[in-house]
Amino acid sequence: MAQLYYKYGTMNSGKTIEILKVAHNYEEQGKGVVIMTSALDTRDGFGVVSSRIGMKREAIAIDEETDIFGYIDGMTEKPYCVLIDEAQFLSRHHVYDLARVVDELGVPVMAFGLKNDFRNELFEGSKYLLLLADKIDEVKTICQYCSKKAIMVLRTNNNQPVYEGEQIQIGGNESYIPVCRKHYFNPVLEKKENQ
Repeated sequence: MAQLYYKYGTMNSGKTIEILKVAHNYEEQGKGVVIMTSALDTRDGFGVVSSRIGMKREAIAIDEETDIFGYIDGMTEKPYCVLIDEAQFLSRHHVYDLARVVDELGVPVMAFGLKNDFRNELFEGSKYLLLLADKIDEVKTICQYCSKKAIMVLRTNNNQPVYEGEQIQIGGNESYIPVCRKHYFNPVLEKKENQ
């Protein structure tokens, strides 16, 4: 029975590695998958799913106009699974499309993304995935500064914490740090410089 999965975690929790691993496992068994990602994330190129350890795959880029349901429904051979990276950047209608892929086409969907932004607010895609997903799992990692579980993302600029601004600013380790609640409110950024 197909289900809509939402796997969320902070930066550096291994979400993209998980997507690439799942895709590999399906394909090794001769089962086709569709990999999609947000068109907003162009750090390693347009329509590329890329992990920090260097693994990458081409993917279908999702922009505001993308009809995910129509795309999957129009395929001559239905995939065994649809894998979505950077799912936090999806719009409400995209998430409803994913639910339709599961419910009407019987194709499992695994969406991976951040839950909350640097202001500690939900992204639109995350909000609707939390509302609609059949199964929700956390991909865990530890705080940059201690051994507690990282549950927030701290944006930095010139080694200073940033708590206000535009929700979406594409970046990696140069801009974002996975942190626990304590270090979100009381970061020790100078420690990072000396490491």
